[in-house]
Amino acid sequence: MARDTGGQASSSNLESSFITGRARELDLGGEFEIPPGDPVSLFGSGFAKIMASNIFLSGLDAEFCARNTGYFTAPIEERKHVIEYEVDYDAKSVDVRLSNNITRTARLFQSQGAITLPLASGRIHFEPSTIKPMPVPQQTCDWPDTLHHEVPTTINASKLTEALDLVFAEEAMTAGFIVTHKGNIIAERYAHNVNMHTPLESWSMGKSLTATMLGILIERGIYELDQAAPIPGWENDSRSEITIRHILNMSSGLRFRAMQDPGYDPAPGYPDHLYVYTGGINAFEYAASRRQQWLPGLVGRYRNCDPLLANYLIRRAVEELGEDYHAFPQRSLFDKLGLSSFTLETDPYGNFLTQGYEFGSTRDWAKLGNLYLNEGIWNDERILPEGWVDFVSTLAPAWLADKRPIYGGFFWINGDSSMPIPKESYFMAGAGNQKTIIIPSHDLVVVRLGHYGGFPESTTHLNLSLARLMEAIPVS
Repeated sequence: MARDTGGQASSSNLESSFITGRARELDLGGEFEIPPGDPVSLFGSGFAKIMASNIFLSGLDAEFCARNTGYFTAPIEERKHVIEYEVDYDAKSVDVRLSNNITRTARLFQSQGAITLPLASGRIHFEPSTIKPMPVPQQTCDWPDTLHHEVPTTINASKLTEALDLVFAEEAMTAGFIVTHKGNIIAERYAHNVNMHTPLESWSMGKSLTATMLGILIERGIYELDQAAPIPGWENDSRSEITIRHILNMSSGLRFRAMQDPGYDPAPGYPDHLYVYTGGINAFEYAASRRQQWLPGLVGRYRNCDPLLANYLIRRAVEELGEDYHAFPQRSLFDKLGLSSFTLETDPYGNFLTQGYEFGSTRDWAKLGNLYLNEGIWNDERILPEGWVDFVSTLAPAWLADKRPIYGGFFWINGDSSMPIPKESYFMAGAGNQKTIIIPSHDLVVVRLGHYGGFPESTTHLNLSLARLMEAIPVS
């Protein structure tokens, strides 16, 4: 089975001699530090967590979850290490006994979702809380609670239906698919085990959500895009030159092993990119402790250290303002858009891991996409700074320097035409082929969520579906 690394670029492009050669020339020197811990136990941490999330947040069958969900932090080929698992529906916990005689336990902790208990302490290190959505504002877009939607006469309805049929090919394991045109739903379908309200694993689409939360703070005047990132411990070394823009462009230059890296070698040991999910650590402090591999802004690399640092900045600002950190996404964003399905999961220290540990419904991701289609304005209120949409959807300089026109500000860009949609389209993307795609030229937002067992076949069928959508819907 092909391994999904959560990125968009093809391995042949990533491993080109130009990219790796340029990186070697710019390297500041130093060595990667391999994270501590037994890889089998770390795998077990990921497996227990993703089982608990999919069972207790998405309401999926346990056996189905064990076969078809969460291959990113719990690769399917590593599930040979699972001797047995036990689900406690009353305690909302999952125990996983592993081949190394260790049992990993993940438990649901109120609105902070599922967390694997650290081996050393066996407990979490914060007080969990329940965050309830506020009543939906009267003006908020309230899509009808039906799967039958009116299709404008300018749209080819039969091709729209074909697009749905293509993306729901059995082998693709699509769970939910929605198309909005000018803010209205024109097509929507779900698999038998989910519905329009079901929160589903969304993985690295959460990076774009992280950008949105940081954008809200910039709009409020708390941060500026080009200021040095105020990360504790960076004041007196070269990392003090890393700006918030560098972080959002995935070009901080920190030394951090990630499977998406050109020339990545798995032999040395477990990668940092996964460890920040599964290590039971304070992930913010871990990311901030990494040293520099390159000067900031020179080399673009898809590494989880940067979204963790952005989330670190969010937590520091919110708490300095005296606001509730765990309630901040709901109060500052979700309530304004009328979103009620999101669960943003944390590490055992209460830090949001929205570089990939978040669950949301297809409809709620579509509304978030429409916030961007609307230039950051919702109900006549500016949520995101003026020019923010242009920033996140503009190719990052460091990625252009590597001749990879595919990344902006925690959003992917279709600059290499990997999808059959306009090159200026941009999108949120998560491992397992989770997508929220914004196509401004057609006034479209397209969301596809699916089960991991459908990868990589889901890529083919999503592209076929998008091609049919382009035939069905004219340029606005």
